[in-house]
Amino acid sequence: MMTHKQLVKITRKNIRDYLALGTGAVLMGLSISVFLIDAHVVPGGISTIAMGLYYISGGSIPVGMALWFMNIPLFLWGTRSLGMGFAARTIFGFTVFSLSIDLFRGELPGLHFIRWNTSATILDLLHNDFFFLTVIGAILLGVGMGMVLKNRGSIGGMDVITAVLQRRYGIKPGKSIIYLNVIVILAATFIIDIKGIAQGRPPYSLAFYAFMLTFIISRIVDMMLDGFDYARSALIISDKCDLIKDAILNDLNRGATAIKGRGLYHNTDRDIIMTVITRKELPALQEKIEAIDPKAFVVISTVHEVVGEGFRRRT
Repeated sequence: MMTHKQLVKITRKNIRDYLALGTGAVLMGLSISVFLIDAHVVPGGISTIAMGLYYISGGSIPVGMALWFMNIPLFLWGTRSLGMGFAARTIFGFTVFSLSIDLFRGELPGLHFIRWNTSATILDLLHNDFFFLTVIGAILLGVGMGMVLKNRGSIGGMDVITAVLQRRYGIKPGKSIIYLNVIVILAATFIIDIKGIAQGRPPYSLAFYAFMLTFIISRIVDMMLDGFDYARSALIISDKCDLIKDAILNDLNRGATAIKGRGLYHNTDRDIIMTVITRKELPALQEKIEAIDPKAFVVISTVHEVVGEGFRRRT
């Protein structure tokens, strides 16, 4: 049975997770609502289908409302196939996401005065710097999605479809996401073309913007999940390990570990030094190794996360 202290700790963590999940969903809603809908650049996934319905109806079907109703059957399907473990965070995620889209466009009852998509700044970008407008939308969407996924959340839609396809048919999520996004982006582009709402741009050039958007989003999500390369690890093989160890411990004030190894070429036992340093400390380490043993064999690797004394924990 959990103690009161453990219960408080779990509750605080859940609150932090839901705050981060909600913030990420709001950022995603802001991106689509303010930057992408009127630009007719679709982000892929179920959001693209909702935007397609918005375009077909001449704006009478709000994107957020359409998105929420489309997510309900997917949510039920996912719950049946994947279990209740993902249910609470998923319904919270896609509800906040859907409400945010309609909120920032002033399409919620009593909040029609909130129309950020018609602000002077957004209209100026839409007409005079379309590329920058799209990039901002991609960044917001990528950061928001990264926050959602990093906190074990979901906004439904494509997440549910890919998870079910993997569970039932063994189709890898990366492959199914690519195929599904290509289909919905091209379908949305066709709708934009036949409706004649591309605002003076060739409709299929907007498809290229959409594919660029999905690429930027995927890279940002990867960075947020894997972390930025803020540290380096070094494996050092040298006949002067003691001197190099002293330089790391005393001059750089960093820890190091000696790993027992064997050189297969000469079949000799030797110590291998492993240490983790910041990017700023890397040149100093290289200089000290060069000064002590120019023949040392050094392998430098990028480290995405370090947990322990001397490094801040990534959150």
